[in-house]
Amino acid sequence: MAGPMGRMMAGTGPDHRSLDFKVSGRRLVAQFKPERLTIYALLFCVVVSVGLSVAGPKILGEATDLVFAGIVGRQFESGMTKEQVLAAMRERGDSEIADMLRSTDFTPGQGIDFGAVGNVLLFALVVFVVAGLLMAVATRLVNRAVNRTMYRMREDVQVKLSRLPLSYFDRSRRGEVLSRATNDIDNIGQTLQQSMGQLINSVLTIIGVLAMMFWVSWLLALVALVTVPLSFFVATRVGKRSQPHFVQQWRSTGKLNAHVEEMYTGHTLVKVFGRQEESAKQFAEQNDALYEAGFKAQFNSGVMQPLMLFVSNINYVLVAVVGGLRVASGSLSIGDVQAFIQYSRQFSMPLTQVASMANLVQSGVASAERIFELLDAEEQDADPVPGVRPEELRGRVALEQVSFRYDPEKPLIEDLSLTVEPGHTVAIVGPTGAGKTTLVNLLMRFYDVSSGRITLDGVDISRMSRDELRAGIGMVLQDTWLFGGTIAENIAYGAAREVTRGEIEEAARAAHADRFIRTLPEGYDTVIDDEGSGVSAGEKQLITIARAFLSDPVILVLDEATSSVDTRTEVLIQKAMAKLAHGRTSFVIAHRLSTIRDADTILVMENGSIVEQGAHGELLAADGAYARLYKAQFAQAVAEVD
Repeated sequence: MAGPMGRMMAGTGPDHRSLDFKVSGRRLVAQFKPERLTIYALLFCVVVSVGLSVAGPKILGEATDLVFAGIVGRQFESGMTKEQVLAAMRERGDSEIADMLRSTDFTPGQGIDFGAVGNVLLFALVVFVVAGLLMAVATRLVNRAVNRTMYRMREDVQVKLSRLPLSYFDRSRRGEVLSRATNDIDNIGQTLQQSMGQLINSVLTIIGVLAMMFWVSWLLALVALVTVPLSFFVATRVGKRSQPHFVQQWRSTGKLNAHVEEMYTGHTLVKVFGRQEESAKQFAEQNDALYEAGFKAQFNSGVMQPLMLFVSNINYVLVAVVGGLRVASGSLSIGDVQAFIQYSRQFSMPLTQVASMANLVQSGVASAERIFELLDAEEQDADPVPGVRPEELRGRVALEQVSFRYDPEKPLIEDLSLTVEPGHTVAIVGPTGAGKTTLVNLLMRFYDVSSGRITLDGVDISRMSRDELRAGIGMVLQDTWLFGGTIAENIAYGAAREVTRGEIEEAARAAHADRFIRTLPEGYDTVIDDEGSGVSAGEKQLITIARAFLSDPVILVLDEATSSVDTRTEVLIQKAMAKLAHGRTSFVIAHRLSTIRDADTILVMENGSIVEQGAHGELLAADGAYARLYKAQFAQAVAEVD
């Protein structure tokens, strides 16, 4: 994910590329495949509910016809037939009225049949009640399908994050990734909750109403369809204008979240260096960008509803005029025209609803695209199946002509060969950027070598599963990591099995953390957050070292592990580390050369290559790169004392 995609993922600049709505929309719909049975039940409920709702106006039209027929019938004397009455009206010159009454089924001398009208209204009430109950069931099914789908999507994101290579997180801002995993998924869920059932209902209503309109009067149905192309034109034009703004809105949200997360995490540094105003200015800029994108998106999509309402009113006027002419000519009854006017409203209402939901749908699909970008990110190479493992895990590590580069154009480690025997301690020193930590990352398979190979007890680590490889390696980094929970839980995190409180306390004593832990109010049950609030940086380091003790590794990796502790504690930890490292292969990365004097082998790295290697005394006698580093640190220490 280099180039523009990499910059977009890192949140360093907005990507104005428009969303591929159709592809992302189809892919989002495909997420509901496991919910087929629920969707089928949902469709059944909606189809029956819409069918009953569509039949309602026609039933009410019959009631209107009964009332009108009763009003007309009582105007004439009984004993005559309808045809005789109409013929007499034509003889009197009232042909237009006779034509209008031709479609009315009245009986001369008979008034309103309230029993028949009551039966029709009761039937209509039952129809509407059943339709409403079925729609309530459909809403319940929508909630079930959406929530289960979002549950699976969150699981997919979690699994994906565990499969992404370290390089992905090196290029991405943490707040941006968090925004995708939280805000975007929540937005998709809310969008589907609010629009999925309504969209299905609206589409089926349009189909059902259209069928009833053609059944009642094909001419009026064609009149009502005159405005459909105009509605489609409005919807597509407004949709195309607003979609890029929704894409930018959620990208701006990700950038703003990333900035807030960084400023909150580093709030102490922000205050120490007096960067509050600069931070506030950056926040204001990104907040303004989010406001602009959100305003444009909502405004452009919000224009759709009043435009669709205007088109609906045009449709209503056309139907009313043509329907009145058809009643006057006797081609339609008043009840049919009343039903048709209701149908025209029912026909235009779902079109308006679909248009008003366009902003929701566009926003949800824009978030879906961001999730799919994450899910489509290049994963680390899959573990071999079955994975190979050493017959006996002893800790012999060999690097054979290893080369590695983060950027294909910039070599970092070239043709590096090294063999570390079991139980030996290897110290890696050198200036910043020499490749010390990179070497450890290659050993842990956070990155894979560009060429050559690394073996553990004779087995190429690329043929081992990562879990199998890392299970035998204990690691203590310069940057401590703790999670929200008790101190005991944080220490126990290092063990792949259930451990007792006694084992936890033993590991803490070995790391010289037991004393300070017992001074805390709740001791080992003291709760700390992920920032380690309540304990100092050195104490956090001791907790992570205790965690490494508890893991009982074959290989121990210490990356500046004692950089945050005082000199006295450092001496104690070094003694504990010597005990822990006994019989284990150890890799120690250190800047303070006084901490690695007793290492079996010291590697001096510069520009990705080993320029010197040997024991402490040998390297000093050689008067090379190591000697220069050592003398420089010794001179600095003397200057600090003076």
